Amino acid sequence: MYLKEGCSLLLKVQKPLIPFVLNTNLNVNHLLTESPNHAEIKELDVVKRLRQESCVPLALHFFKSIANSNLFKHTPLTFEVMIRKLAMDGQVDSVQYLLQQMKLQGFHCSEDLFISVISVYRQVGLAERAVEMFYRIKEFGCDPSVKIYNHVLDTLLGENRIQMIYMVYRDMKRDGFEPNVFTYNVLLKALCKNNKVDGAKKLLVEMSNKGCCPDAVSYTTVISSMCEVGLVKEGRELAERFEPVVSVYNALINGLCKEHDYKGAFELMREMVEKGISPNVISYSTLINVLCNSGQIELAFSFLTQMLKRGCHPNIYTLSSLVKGCFLRGTTFDALDLWNQMIRGFGLQPNVVAYNTLVQGFCSHGNIVKAVSVFSHMEEIGCSPNIRTYGSLINGFAKRGSLDGAVYIWNKMLTSGCCPNVVVYTNMVEALCRHSKFKEAESLIEIMSKENCAPSVPTFNAFIKGLCDAGRLDWAEKVFRQMEQQHRCPPNIVTYNELLDGLAKANRIEEAYGLTREIFMRGVEWSSSTYNTLLHGSCNAGLPGIALQLVGKMMVDGKSPDEITMNMIILAYCKQGKAERAAQMLDLVSCGRRKWRPDVISYTNVIWGLCRSNCREDGVILLERMISAGIVPSIATWSVLINCFILDDIVRAHDQFTI
Repeated sequence: MYLKEGCSLLLKVQKPLIPFVLNTNLNVNHLLTESPNHAEIKELDVVKRLRQESCVPLALHFFKSIANSNLFKHTPLTFEVMIRKLAMDGQVDSVQYLLQQMKLQGFHCSEDLFISVISVYRQVGLAERAVEMFYRIKEFGCDPSVKIYNHVLDTLLGENRIQMIYMVYRDMKRDGFEPNVFTYNVLLKALCKNNKVDGAKKLLVEMSNKGCCPDAVSYTTVISSMCEVGLVKEGRELAERFEPVVSVYNALINGLCKEHDYKGAFELMREMVEKGISPNVISYSTLINVLCNSGQIELAFSFLTQMLKRGCHPNIYTLSSLVKGCFLRGTTFDALDLWNQMIRGFGLQPNVVAYNTLVQGFCSHGNIVKAVSVFSHMEEIGCSPNIRTYGSLINGFAKRGSLDGAVYIWNKMLTSGCCPNVVVYTNMVEALCRHSKFKEAESLIEIMSKENCAPSVPTFNAFIKGLCDAGRLDWAEKVFRQMEQQHRCPPNIVTYNELLDGLAKANRIEEAYGLTREIFMRGVEWSSSTYNTLLHGSCNAGLPGIALQLVGKMMVDGKSPDEITMNMIILAYCKQGKAERAAQMLDLVSCGRRKWRPDVISYTNVIWGLCRSNCREDGVILLERMISAGIVPSIATWSVLINCFILDDIVRAHDQFTI
């Protein structure tokens, strides 16, 4: 859907079968001129010509033409060269055709050629066809071997066909072939890929019992899988049974980092060095990434220094982690400076993932101009932006309030042939809602369903929020009902919070409390935002007593009121002329009965309430308490007191003058 045009049009560029400029270096006539008196053409010349031809369709045309010239009869070698060429180009049908021709001419297929044929099926995602071909192997004069079995198993692993893997493995043992370490590693990967960790551990034992020693790949596969499912301790115990290698240590370090056991990960790195095992770029990058994510950018740079001292150069993943860390710390200039230094200093070639880190970082800091500059540079150097690149830019423009920018990126995305996912659709819905383009947003959600990209809860939340912010509550409630009834998308607490906020802002507090009953009936847990939204609505409606009851429920539910919560209640009491009650709340807080302390806003609100109730002296006393507590009065605090005293004196002077 091109948003400005209002219609759907996805452009698909078909790859031409024949190149625009035909290479005429290889043709039958050329070869005949090199054969005086039309003598028989040699196999060596045909093989040479086929290998030199870079255009596969032309090579196939030459292959057929030379046979039809009656000057050359293809040999097993020329068939093999042509089949390999077709295999590398992924032309399954042509490979099948030539194999059939070999069979008709009585030529046998070599083991290596048959493996090449299996590789074709693998690269085009036709694992089942590979298995069918494998079971016809003897028709082509080729006997099965452990090597061929392994390639078939590996092809099935690529598509995670675990049941077929078991079947082929069973037939392999039936035919009397002993699995080797490659076979077992494929089986281990298949088990681990399907979360069958216990089965993988048993298979390790079976390997050893049959005299096939597990290698580094075997142990790394199993231990990595154990760490993925939270069995890091058990993984370490397993690692102690054999000579440790860097890949196993990396798996354990990654597992400890996922469990936030950073101390354990650092100790493991130290253990590696003590045992004479040099950490590699993966070891360092894993720790640098986790440190950057947790905001410990200085420590991350110290690891980079240590890494360089040991002669281990960073890779693009290391760079991306450090740049992301700079953005999280809020230093966009440092992020760009680091990027430029590392690209020049280490000769790194950024990929789309690395560029996305820059784009996302600039967008998150509101520097959309820099983000677009990076995007343009990607296009210039031929690094194709992906869905995450487009999504970050659309979200960046949406947050900045630029609908034109978001639409521009959206249309560029479609023109490039990149289909939006649910996240990008949601970002676009949010951008449209920010500009009150609700009809367009609704239309986009309908298109999502037609394009087999089902709208998610966040998609509807963005739409409902936009409607509520614009005061379109009836429409919002309609969408709220439709999301579950028509789209089978049950609302979550965020959905309810958006509706509650809309109702509270419209002073429809009774309806808001009615909605809470539905939340309770559905068993949806309230969030802190749910409580604060209701508290705000209750205070604005002049119901501080109900607000206090909500605070009690909030505490019982294990959610502590924050400064915003209590300041709302204090201000509500002051507006009702109950400044003394507000001051009492301040005393309770100051005595430490709550986990939080009053801030400058809390004190200023109570001082305002006291002054409003003609308790100026009490207000001054509270000011002194505030200063003694180490809280610096703000301009608003002084303004409250000055206005109170000056206005009061002006009123008194006016009254005396009048008398």
